[in-house]
Amino acid sequence: MRLATVSFFLLIATWLAPGLRAQIFQAQAIQDPAPPIVSQQATDQQSRPEPQPSTDEHKRSVSPKTPDQSSTVGNPDAPVPLKIKGKLRYFAVESFRPGIYPVAAFYDGLTMANPPKAYPREWRQGFAGFARNYGDFMASWAAVQGGKFVVASIVHEDPRYYPSRSKNFFARSLNAVRYAVVDRGDNGHSRLALANLGGAFAGGFVGNAYLPDPYANASHGLSRSALALTGFVTSNLADEFRPEIRKVARKMLRRVASGHPG
Repeated sequence: MRLATVSFFLLIATWLAPGLRAQIFQAQAIQDPAPPIVSQQATDQQSRPEPQPSTDEHKRSVSPKTPDQSSTVGNPDAPVPLKIKGKLRYFAVESFRPGIYPVAAFYDGLTMANPPKAYPREWRQGFAGFARNYGDFMASWAAVQGGKFVVASIVHEDPRYYPSRSKNFFARSLNAVRYAVVDRGDNGHSRLALANLGGAFAGGFVGNAYLPDPYANASHGLSRSALALTGFVTSNLADEFRPEIRKVARKMLRRVASGHPG
C-alpha cells in the first residue's frame, strides 16, 4: 500500500513538474525584471509600421499543433488532423504512458486476490502468477492501442479524444461515453468509432494465444473485448476532467509538502 501511494505521488509530481517550473520561472521574472536595452535600431523599428502576417501565417501561429504532432487529446477549437506519423506517436504515447504500469499492478493485484475459478495454480499464486497476469494486462493494452492505430490509419479516423465545450458535468460525461462508439474522422465529421472497435477486438482476442483453458476461446474473447471497450470510456472521462483532476492533485501535493496530508 505504501509503495502504491509513493508511486502515485511520484507520477503526479512528474506530471506537474513542467508546469510548476514554468510558474516559478515566471514569478522570478516578475520579481527581477531585466533592465530594458534600447538601441537606435529598436527606436527606428518602433517608428515603422509592422507588416501584417498573411492569412496562412496567421493560421499557423494560432493553431497550437502542426499536422504531424500527436496528442492523446485534441483541441476542439483548433482541430488539426493527424497524419500517419502523428497517429504512430499517439500509439506510442498511449501504449507506454507511465500511468499504465501502476494501473496494471493494481488490477493484477485484484485478480490475484480473487482469481477466476478455472485458473491453474501457476496463474493464481506467487510472483510467477502475478507476472503472468501482469504480462496479460500489458499485452492486451498494447494490442488495443495497436489495433486502434492500424484501423485509424486505414479508415482515416482521428484516434484522439476531443473534450466537450460545455461546462455542464452531465454533458461532459455523456460526451466521454459517446466518444467510445462515435468519434470523428480526419475530416472532422462524426463517425462510428471503428478504431475503438478494432482495438477492443484486438485486445480481447490476443489472450487466446496464451491464456489457459477454458479462457482461450471466442466467448471469453468477446467478453474481454467488451471490457476493453468500456476502458475507452474510463480513459475519455479522465481526459475530459483532466483540469479538475490536476487541481485535486496539486492540492494534495501542497498538503503533503506542507506536512498536513489531511
